[in-house]
Amino acid sequence: MSESTTREPSEDLELATDVARDARAFLETLELVATGGAGTQAVALLLLDVAQMCVAGAHLGARTDVILDSNVEPDVDAAPDLDIVREGLAAQLDPINSYLEVFDPYTDEEPVAYRLSDDLADMGQDLLRGLQHYDAARGREALWWWQYTYLNSWGGSAGAALRALQSVVAHVRLDAASEDLPDEV
Repeated sequence: MSESTTREPSEDLELATDVARDARAFLETLELVATGGAGTQAVALLLLDVAQMCVAGAHLGARTDVILDSNVEPDVDAAPDLDIVREGLAAQLDPINSYLEVFDPYTDEEPVAYRLSDDLADMGQDLLRGLQHYDAARGREALWWWQYTYLNSWGGSAGAALRALQSVVAHVRLDAASEDLPDEV
């Protein structure tokens, strides 16, 4: 998984730059919401940034596989642990943190309980590691990491979180089950 010795194609560098920008914005929103700084705009901001990460992920999923010259990942520092962010998100999103999702609509029949705070923090953890590679000038390594974890991890979390957040907005705007939902989004 190490960086190719050949020059990166400009489209790879452009995509890596776009994903890095979106990942940073997503992480900033997570911190803002987790600290309570987003106030009544928390759900709206999360909806926008999760949707943007879904777009970034779709670009990663639609492109051909990123194949690196080596199967050894360069050393990176351990990504910062997002447990404090996870806990802050859980506290801020308490009335809507738990939701039900069909894990795989093609194989599972029963809904499974999930937590928005877990989905969002797990996404952030995967995106952070890619940012570490990107910031170390290893754009193809970052693309490989983001593509692999999009397909293996954060893409599913992003899709589920997006559906849950959209459902909250729809319920609030359509006055459905208002006793369980926040007054504003």
